[in-house]
Amino acid sequence: MTWHLTGDVERFLAATGAFLRARPVENTLPLTIAEHVRLHGPRAYGPRDAVFGWHDGEEAAAVWTPPRPPVLSAMSTQAAAALAEALSGDLSGVSGPVAVVEAFAAAWERRTGATAKVHSRMRLFRLGTLVPPTPPASGSARVGGAGDRQLLIGWTAAFFREVGEDDPEIEAFVDDRLSYGGMMLWEDGGTPVSMAALTRPEAGMVRVQAVYTPREHRARGYAGAVTTAISRAALKAGATEVALFTDLDNPTSNALYQRLGYEPLEDRTVVEFPS
Repeated sequence: MTWHLTGDVERFLAATGAFLRARPVENTLPLTIAEHVRLHGPRAYGPRDAVFGWHDGEEAAAVWTPPRPPVLSAMSTQAAAALAEALSGDLSGVSGPVAVVEAFAAAWERRTGATAKVHSRMRLFRLGTLVPPTPPASGSARVGGAGDRQLLIGWTAAFFREVGEDDPEIEAFVDDRLSYGGMMLWEDGGTPVSMAALTRPEAGMVRVQAVYTPREHRARGYAGAVTTAISRAALKAGATEVALFTDLDNPTSNALYQRLGYEPLEDRTVVEFPS
C-alpha cells in the first residue's frame, strides 16, 4: 500500500473527493486548499507548485503548498509514517490531527535527523446552534467591499502577525474573499471596528477565518458580534456546516466561540522542522 503524489489537483480530487466531502468539517483544510488551487493555479500559495497525495490502502490525504507545511487528514499512524518516507524536499513542518502529526514527525526525524518543535496547537470547532452574544455589541455588520481593501489588507496582516503566521499572500487572501463577499466588517458609529472572513463553500461547509479587532477597539464585544454576523450570513446563504479553528493557547477566543454555539470537534497541532 503506497502513497500517490501529484501536482494535478483534479486527479487528487477524483481520488479523495468522496471521502473528504463525506466529512467536510474534519477535512475543511484539504478541501478549501484544493479548491483554491483549482481556481487560482498550482502556485496560488507561493512560488512553488502545490503537491497533493493520497494513500491507496485507506482514506488518507495530504496537501502541501510550499513554503507552508503539508496539511494531513485523519489517517493511521502507519500511513503518516509512510508519507514521511514518500515526501521529498525541504519541509518547514507538518500540520494535522495530533497523533497523525506525531507519527509523521517521528518518521521524518528518523529519516532526516531533524528535530521537530511544536509551533502551535489548534482546536477545530463546528457550529451547533448559533447563540448571539448578550448584551449585543453596539453597531452593525456589513459585507466588505472594494473600498475597504486597504483597511482589510492591513488588518489581515496584523491578524497573521498576532497568531504567529508568516503569510506572504495577504493581498491575494483579501482579494479572493472580496470577490465572493467573503469579508465582513462590524461598524460602530460608522467606523469599522472588527472583521471576519469566510472561505468559499465546499460540500456545504464554510470556515470562519481571520476574526480580528484592533487593540483600541477590544473588550467591547465586537469580535463576538462580527463572528455571529458572518456565521448567520453563511447559514442564510445555504451553508450546512460552519467551522473555525482556535489557538488552544488563547483561552479568551476558545471561551468566546463556545458561548456563540461552536462545539469542539478535535485538536490539531503544527510542528516545525527548524533548519
